[in-house]
Amino acid sequence: MPTRTTGAMSQDWEPVVLHKSRPKAQALRDPKAVNQALRTGAQVQTVKKFDGGSNKKAPATAINARKLDEAAEPAALDRVAPEVRQLIQKARIDKKLSQADLAKQINERPQVVQEYENGKAVPNQAVLAKMERVLGVKLRGKIHK
Repeated sequence: MPTRTTGAMSQDWEPVVLHKSRPKAQALRDPKAVNQALRTGAQVQTVKKFDGGSNKKAPATAINARKLDEAAEPAALDRVAPEVRQLIQKARIDKKLSQADLAKQINERPQVVQEYENGKAVPNQAVLAKMERVLGVKLRGKIHK
């Protein structure tokens, strides 16, 4: 068991002062806090951000990004070869199909068939395979005349 001292007991009567913690930086930037400081006459520091308030875009970065894209990828994609275009058109006409009929049979839009026949489409192996099946003509690989 703890023992007590037999001498006179003394109390520590020194005052303890509690201070408010300093406001955080985010609280100081709060518009309410800034307005309060302005009303009380306290010093308020304002810093202009780089290009703050301007609505200008930096064209140099866009140009650099475009140059990188052009360097990494070819500018134009391959289009349908003229031989393939003619084969599709000839086979379709021999089977007496319209572009819309061919498109329906291969489950594509008529615009797709039109683009292939005009040479504007980027060749898709799946679409060419469907056309080969319906038209009965070889369109992929080496074409022998």
